[in-house]
Amino acid sequence: MVEFTTLLWDVGGVVLTDGWNQAIRRNAAERFDLDAMVFQKRHEQVEVNFETGRLSLEQYLTHTVFYRLRPFTMNQFKDYMFAQSQPHAEVLAILSRLRQSGRYLLATLNNESLELNLSRIERFGLRRYFALFFSSCFLGVRKPDAGIYRLALRVMQRDPQACLFIDDREINLETARSLGIRTIHYRSPAQLLDELQRGGVRIPHHI
Repeated sequence: MVEFTTLLWDVGGVVLTDGWNQAIRRNAAERFDLDAMVFQKRHEQVEVNFETGRLSLEQYLTHTVFYRLRPFTMNQFKDYMFAQSQPHAEVLAILSRLRQSGRYLLATLNNESLELNLSRIERFGLRRYFALFFSSCFLGVRKPDAGIYRLALRVMQRDPQACLFIDDREINLETARSLGIRTIHYRSPAQLLDELQRGGVRIPHHI
């Protein structure tokens, strides 16, 4: 079996909490007294364009929230969106150890809108861990479309068998495996650490 040279990481749900999933949107609807069903329907109408960089955050919010006058501002709503993100400290600790080893190319492979993605990279210092960011908003294609995986492989010039992809959603892992990329279905930090080590990934014991 080919030894791993590259570790690809989903961000929302693995490295950090999800950025803007259905549960967070439902909470936002309650917080700002929006009709949750209408909000969700309008989100679905523009979700693909939003996550592939074709729609700015302001354009997205204009369509989903501010298509009529509201008793709060767009900046207040943005602040709420950005404030929902939290780090998964134990996963970041694993990443720190991997980064220290210098053995692997570490990169993200995630679906996220542009402004939220950039905010999360900056706020949580993700450049300390990752050399490359294969985000849907940069590449114009999102998981589970095979195109985003192929683009990442071409940019990195890596054999799929030398890559390990970590994601919390099985559908995203299915596509990766179909291209020859090995995978871990993330469920918890302890499970992740165990599967990395059993898969032959060398992780220093101390940072």
